[in-house]
Amino acid sequence: MEDIIKEAYIESIKNIRKGDKEEEVKKIQEKIKKAKKIIVATNNEKKFKVIKDIMLKVCNAQIKMINIDTKFADLTRMPALYKGLLALDTEKGDIYISRGRLGVPGSGSMLIILDKKGRILTASLSPSSVIHRENIEKRIKKELIEALKRIGISIN
Repeated sequence: MEDIIKEAYIESIKNIRKGDKEEEVKKIQEKIKKAKKIIVATNNEKKFKVIKDIMLKVCNAQIKMINIDTKFADLTRMPALYKGLLALDTEKGDIYISRGRLGVPGSGSMLIILDKKGRILTASLSPSSVIHRENIEKRIKKELIEALKRIGISIN
């Protein structure tokens, strides 16, 4: 992954980067599919179950939720990202999945998949719950499927 990132940085500096490359997307897919341990940044059983059920279709990993209340992340500017970084700082894993408010109250939500260095591999956004009006489990399922689809991983 580091080589691909370095190459993309150099292309950007030289002003020759023309967008994502197939091998970059394949590397992200591989990183997720080969994960042995996935940490989900929640202590909510319902949210965890939705994520676990989907991810078990993608990879044969141990999937664990953190045993820390993440509500205080709502006090930060980007709660969804902060939850993922909290999980990364407290549990060892290959992949971290977090979901929370995008920014200010009313801004909607974001689901993020991070690697063990805190780099965002993929993500998805949802409108505010007062707009989509779906239950949390249904919404998280849609967000995770969309985040995976963005990098070419489909769920049957």
